[in-house]
Amino acid sequence: MKTRIQDSNTAAINLEEDALYVVKNGEVTKVNPKSHGQDVIVWKNGQVLDVDRSERIRINGQKVI
Repeated sequence: MKTRIQDSNTAAINLEEDALYVVKNGEVTKVNPKSHGQDVIVWKNGQVLDVDRSERIRINGQKVI
């Protein structure tokens, strides 16, 4: 979800779901959760530049990952 807020300085979000919301230059970007892994927020000059996502895979006897 990427929404431009033009009419006001407010946005509605669903508090029943887990997510991260980033607001940059008046735009809201929803970062959906992952099953496993890590999200790193990269900042530059006080603004979010990137979201760096990594994935963790648990070893449970798989022959190939």
